[in-house]
Amino acid sequence: MPASPSTARAINDRLALRLLQQEGPLTAGRLKQLTGLSRPTVADLVERLTAAGLIAVVGEAGEQRRGPNAKVYGIVADRAHLAALDVRTEGVAVLVADLVGRVLAEASVPIGGEAGTGPAVEQAVTLVERVAKEAGADPLHTVGIGAPGLIDPASGELRHSTGLPEWHRRLVATLRERLPEARVSVENETNLAALAEQRDGAARDRHTFVLLWLGHGTGAAVVLDGALRRGASGGTGEIGFLPVPGTAALPSSTDCEGGFHSLASAAAVVALAAEFGIPVAESEVGVVRAAVGVVRGAVAQAGQQQAGSLDGPAPAVAFLDALAGRIAVGVASVVAVLDPGCVVLGGEVGRAGGVELARRVRDRLARMTPLPTEVRATTLGGGAVLRGALLTARERAQEELFPPGSGRG
Repeated sequence: MPASPSTARAINDRLALRLLQQEGPLTAGRLKQLTGLSRPTVADLVERLTAAGLIAVVGEAGEQRRGPNAKVYGIVADRAHLAALDVRTEGVAVLVADLVGRVLAEASVPIGGEAGTGPAVEQAVTLVERVAKEAGADPLHTVGIGAPGLIDPASGELRHSTGLPEWHRRLVATLRERLPEARVSVENETNLAALAEQRDGAARDRHTFVLLWLGHGTGAAVVLDGALRRGASGGTGEIGFLPVPGTAALPSSTDCEGGFHSLASAAAVVALAAEFGIPVAESEVGVVRAAVGVVRGAVAQAGQQQAGSLDGPAPAVAFLDALAGRIAVGVASVVAVLDPGCVVLGGEVGRAGGVELARRVRDRLARMTPLPTEVRATTLGGGAVLRGALLTARERAQEELFPPGSGRG
């Protein structure tokens, strides 16, 4: 059934807003080219969005810089302020941005395991309020939160997990109490990182891919035909529970020990490094980064320039090879079921290992599956979850500011 005129107008307006967000200020003529809409339709939507206070003339373009065709339109950035949170077991990072995604203020706070639930929640909420105040964002319109764990697809709530601190779940409820005017939503951190990689990172050219999260825990996000897939219970990508060879037992319904988690979690990476005599650093990131640094340093000293010839001292090479072999076991299982064509290694370990670890995983994967699969390292560094949370907050704010069917005339 064809869309009603009001719904069609709302769809066109959202398309124009999305283009203005992604491309920056545009003339009506350029909007016509990018949308494929007629000149009168573009003129109508520009009038509607201007009247709604969502866009405004921000300059003029062209040699003459005169007349209606020279006007450049941009989103009214301060029409709404957004907050993005990256909630980890050891702390919280927060940023506040305007409607075009320009970051106005950001900060983070560590939260130790000894902190009780109440004090931990208070620390996190106080940080959000302080950063919002510094940004001049009062009130916040939308808050997007990235957190580890399962999100109930029906309620959108973070489900209880014995492996995560209770303050994570309490944080969401407390933010809704303390920020009554804000729309607060939570999403799995790996899913948000995947959305960020698809928009701005290693998967910009892919409509189908899997992001493998390698950090304190393990997880995966699945994007098929451009859409993030969550599954019937929100558990798509809970790869830590995947039964794999090389572990002492099988995972259970309440504990992923014995699954892929036992091969590639932070604790497993540190233990593996110790087996190869790699000096134990403070974290899994430290040991992986140290091993990669040793290999690259040796390569540079030897004058080898080709990425395919990277080699180095035996312990560092053996450790990276063993780690890549473990990761490839999990990746091969995902590839056999989904055939995504591309796997991005994210999280702290994926970031620390970079292209060197990704190359090693790719080489081992090629010997385990006939399905051609690229293995890429994240390009977004440690900000992937925050970036994804901000992107989803912007999308929700846009839907709230211009809901379907609200077009007039």
